[in-house]
Amino acid sequence: MSSIADIRKDYKLRQLDERDLSSDPFSQFDSWWQEVLKAEITEPNAMTLCTASSDGVPSARIVLLKGISDGGFLFFTNYNSYKAKDLADNPKACLVFFWKELERQVRVTGLVEKTDAAKSDMYFNSRPRASRIGAWSSPQSQPIRNREWLETNEKEFVKEFETKELERPAFWGGYSLRPVTVEFWQGRPNRLHDRLQYHLEEGKWIINRLAP
Repeated sequence: MSSIADIRKDYKLRQLDERDLSSDPFSQFDSWWQEVLKAEITEPNAMTLCTASSDGVPSARIVLLKGISDGGFLFFTNYNSYKAKDLADNPKACLVFFWKELERQVRVTGLVEKTDAAKSDMYFNSRPRASRIGAWSSPQSQPIRNREWLETNEKEFVKEFETKELERPAFWGGYSLRPVTVEFWQGRPNRLHDRLQYHLEEGKWIINRLAP
């Protein structure tokens, strides 16, 4: 444990000042996003999605951001998965982006709702064919017998969709997280990090600096 406790990194790359901040969190996120793309970070859209069950048991996993539309952060999944069941019972969630190469983190909390069918269809149809068949093949989060069962199931759907249109399954689609708070974190030396938080109050974004 002592070797783990000794692991540390001092953050020195940049700073985050209120004077440089956009008045709108989506605009600020886009500004950072453009820098992330220029930095050529591997899977820059990877984000931790944290949900909680109706009795408050938390669960977290990595998912991929697939767009920002109509004031919401979009992601897609199986509607029978653990995360979907959590969101059906408790439609509140948190997203966390960590871009270590830029020593930055963004945390988004808010309310989650399903996207409309048209938006889910549009994204599903843009995916590689193998990924679309994979959505049909995997009963996500459910116990299965073994790996061979999954691969056999995939082969059966490959054969089935040789003769009919590969449509989106009704049990698969999108969610939109509409933020109530968005926090931008910039690593600074001596753990005195910059944390600037947007909070939605009566339709207006209020910006506060938080102690690190």
